Amino acid sequence: MTSFVGRRHELTEAKRLLSVSRLVTLTGVGGVGKTRLALQLAEQVSRAFPDGVWLVWLATIDDDALVPHAVADVLGIRDDPSRTTSDVVVEYLRERRLLLVLDNCEHLSDASARLVGEILLEAPEIRILATSRHRLNVAGEHLLEVPPLHVPTPEELAQNGDNAKTFSALELFADRAASVVPGFRVTAGNLERVARLCHRLDGLPLAIELAAVRIRHLSLEQLVERLDDRFRLLTGARRSALSRHETVRAAMAWSYELCTRQERLVWVLLAVCAGSFDLDAVESVCAGEDIAPDDILDAVAGLVDKSILVTEHHGDRVRYRLLSSLRDYGLEKLTEFGKVSATRHRHRDHYLHVAEQYEKQWFGPRQLEISGSLRTELDNFRAALTYCVTTPGEAQRGLRLIASMWCYWGPRGAYVCELRRWCNQAGRQGATPSGARFKAYWVSGLLVVIHTRSAAVLIVGPPPGRPVRESEGQPIPTPVAKYLPDRQHAERELLSFVVLSRIELACTLVFRARPDQAVPLCVEAVAICEARGEEWARSYALRTLALAEWMLGEYDNADVHARECLRLEYVVHDQQSVARTLDLLAAIAASTGHAEHAAVLQGAAERIWHDIGHSPLELQRRQAGQLRASERQARKTLGDCGFESALQRGSELSGEDVVAYALQDQPSAPTRGESSRTTSAAADRVPATQLTPREKQVAELVAQGLTDKQIATALVIAQRTAEGHVQRLLVKLGFTNRTQLACWFNSKQPPGEQPTSQ
Repeated sequence: MTSFVGRRHELTEAKRLLSVSRLVTLTGVGGVGKTRLALQLAEQVSRAFPDGVWLVWLATIDDDALVPHAVADVLGIRDDPSRTTSDVVVEYLRERRLLLVLDNCEHLSDASARLVGEILLEAPEIRILATSRHRLNVAGEHLLEVPPLHVPTPEELAQNGDNAKTFSALELFADRAASVVPGFRVTAGNLERVARLCHRLDGLPLAIELAAVRIRHLSLEQLVERLDDRFRLLTGARRSALSRHETVRAAMAWSYELCTRQERLVWVLLAVCAGSFDLDAVESVCAGEDIAPDDILDAVAGLVDKSILVTEHHGDRVRYRLLSSLRDYGLEKLTEFGKVSATRHRHRDHYLHVAEQYEKQWFGPRQLEISGSLRTELDNFRAALTYCVTTPGEAQRGLRLIASMWCYWGPRGAYVCELRRWCNQAGRQGATPSGARFKAYWVSGLLVVIHTRSAAVLIVGPPPGRPVRESEGQPIPTPVAKYLPDRQHAERELLSFVVLSRIELACTLVFRARPDQAVPLCVEAVAICEARGEEWARSYALRTLALAEWMLGEYDNADVHARECLRLEYVVHDQQSVARTLDLLAAIAASTGHAEHAAVLQGAAERIWHDIGHSPLELQRRQAGQLRASERQARKTLGDCGFESALQRGSELSGEDVVAYALQDQPSAPTRGESSRTTSAAADRVPATQLTPREKQVAELVAQGLTDKQIATALVIAQRTAEGHVQRLLVKLGFTNRTQLACWFNSKQPPGEQPTSQ
């Protein structure tokens, strides 16, 4: 929200280091501007990374184990219960070219170093930019120490005093001062005092910004005098100046002392919050302290004016955030006051209340809004959970929070592993059997079943049928009711679990080749959801219903219900749900003779699965399983090149276009001649990108069916180099697999021309 000042040399050097090294760490004391420099650098180099630049804020978490989860969360990939989150992240990054920015690694240096080391080893096209107060000690790491901003010497002032912008420290002060006193400028009359102030603050951006906003209430002369007095008191008889670390702390302490009593109190209390927080959280965390409720808003406004709190706008609501250095200072003060435990209790209670209120409203029409709100508060939920599972006597409340957040962990799918981890930690901390513990573990298991079995039939095909034992057909959640304290809440919660159990049982029946018995369960679940405006569980029920109908040969009904699922607003905002539904619609289209439609839908689904973290092996398994459902039929109709061309078209559709295409009426099944013409036209639409001589050689060898190892032998290069050539070629041409590349290359060759690469 503010301008970027100076740092030309640092930006140039950082770009150079990123061009020759895969890991660059910006180091320096707190408040020197590492984060701001990293953001500016990331923006400037973003075009060099076809898969984007991704920023992971680590300052908001305090647990080493959450580092991989934080990265997975930012990348938008889902956990796999059968693998560690680190493995999932590394697998996702293995074939991508992106820049990963890890900000504030110092308090999580061991965990950050482990993950960075794994990524660098397994994902050769990934580059990492880290900020930390000290190095990560990872092989291949290049360091760039971020110095303070340049403060002019008296000699430099004499030579260039008429241009304050020559000196970045002065420019920063002028810029920030002008934001609170419009029209403020560094002139010949105040130049020396501004320079003296910036020199006293050692050119440290955070210290300069904290001082600059005081210009609203103090004259420049008063500002310089008070800082001189403050620093003279700190250094005492010492002749040496304060270290940079001491300078930043002194500036924060000085700013703290200039705050009102209420502002100081609110500052230190809010230090228990992680990430951003709203006014309701502020009031809850400050409740019970020596500050009147009416004074809290005034204190918050004062802290915003003094640049202690940063404001953020989320829709029509304002949220606040403490910069990490100021949060650390506040936590130290809170410890001095002996208020840490009581404040963390209030923080925990507030977010437990938030989670329980959202849970009560979940089974209804506000699911998308609630999901977004829970996501916004995730940093604070994690902070509260960390406190609960690391503090004696708090595990039981931690389980309540874990259980109440099932409506967040579950629908997103990406957090099943994290849910299990919190449950296990609470158990190790001494949580006793209770309704919350029962619900947390039950939901964890149920979600794994739903997320795996709902797609299992399309992946592996229905196994030979066998009778379903009576015990398999019992609704699971009946015991939940006796653990729930209030009847109304029990009825709402039980209704959620009844619907989920119907869906889980229906998935099981479909998986066991009993689709006829699954249909009534799905119909019942859909009816319950529709009556209450619920969409998440309804999407699973509709997909399972369509799946059962497809297996029964009721293709028209299956198509209707799958499309109905794709029309749900919740589904459109959830990539996994979209991909699953497209998989099913592709199978239905292939079964009804609409081969091209099926191939386009399958291509779109594969691209989404790839984007959310499915490994190449998982994609191959999915494709292999679907051969019985759709690909084999579509390939037979279109031919290999025609099928690959349609697949490519699907992979290029945007999110909105995918949904629109899937919901349009399917065209009549084309004749073989029409199919050939369509295939040819589609192939012509693939751009004939200019290839280098080496790329042409590689494309030609791929078209001949050679493996990476055989290509390496033919071109006398390392196998890993050959793999890199193939991957970059696929990215350059926009293809997702070698078959598409081969078809494209062969379509560009003159008739009868023979390959020449040897």
